[in-house]
Amino acid sequence: MNWILPLALGYALGSVPFGLLITRLAGAGDLRSIGSGNIGATNVLRTGRKGLAATTLLLDLLKGLAAVLIAAHFWPVAAGLGALGAFIGHCFPVWLKFRGGKGVATTAGVAFGLAWPVGLAYAVTWIGLLATVRISSVAGMSAAVVAPLVALALGRQEAALVLAVIAAVVLFQHRENIARLRAGTEPKVGGGKKA
Repeated sequence: MNWILPLALGYALGSVPFGLLITRLAGAGDLRSIGSGNIGATNVLRTGRKGLAATTLLLDLLKGLAAVLIAAHFWPVAAGLGALGAFIGHCFPVWLKFRGGKGVATTAGVAFGLAWPVGLAYAVTWIGLLATVRISSVAGMSAAVVAPLVALALGRQEAALVLAVIAAVVLFQHRENIARLRAGTEPKVGGGKKA
């Protein structure tokens, strides 16, 4: 039970599709029929509503953070399971037939929850690349890869293992983006269809 409960709690929190709920409440339609059909902040941005995208990003981050902090409070040795549950819940929510987001914002919250220096490294990598390269997928994937390396460097082996698993899934979730990057057709944030 000490591993099932934090995992289940994390999944329940992570599976709340904030992007879908927010866009519907704001009258922006069904997010799954817009752009990539993804429920994350990047696709919410394609509605042209920056405020909704920022809100989605923040809430997706906070649900990852909350899952880790709650799990750590009730099951001190199982914070990593809360983190993993939140990430899996976001990417594969049962309510949406297991078709969720790519997990970048939720991973940011998870990283901050597991160890704030890791979260800071994640945020710096993510925001820094987004500001310079302006390709959301590159920024997100790079941040996900950096996080376990920083955790390992800080001696946080358990966090590094959880974040390494998450990074592998983030890369898998971005497989279509990777194909477009190789083809030179991945769009930039605020740009047109081609990078």
